[in-house]
Amino acid sequence: MLKNISPLLNADVLYALKAMGHGDYLILSDTNFPADSIARQTVLGELLRMENTTSAEAAAAILSLMPLDTFIDNAAERMEIVGSPDELPAVQQEVQAAIDKAEGKSWPLKSIERFAFYEKAKKAYCVIQTGERRFYGCFVLTKGVIPPDAQ
Repeated sequence: MLKNISPLLNADVLYALKAMGHGDYLILSDTNFPADSIARQTVLGELLRMENTTSAEAAAAILSLMPLDTFIDNAAERMEIVGSPDELPAVQQEVQAAIDKAEGKSWPLKSIERFAFYEKAKKAYCVIQTGERRFYGCFVLTKGVIPPDAQ
């Protein structure tokens, strides 16, 4: 156990978050996402897991340590629902709330069409699969920077 670090963040996930640089992004996926096959194509090359968590719980834990990239408008993205791209299911609303809380402001999720999401995921730093069983619990989070203490 470590102080002030969510127990949901295992050693493998902590390593990946630390190793990522500004502009690298991760995929936070639900249990239905082809996580293993996609993860093999990422920079890290292996699947990371945060089992027994929802997408929102995992996002909150990750964002407790990792800032989002403020230089781009799509630092937080969601897989859009096939045939209903503007619909926000409960799982996405919960992740939206976790993002807003972590960032201290409203940070709207941008949407990505399902197959475009798969292609983007292959270029990610890593894929983290959660225990989320609800459909469309898949997200892209892009790492930002932490400014020097003097700023």
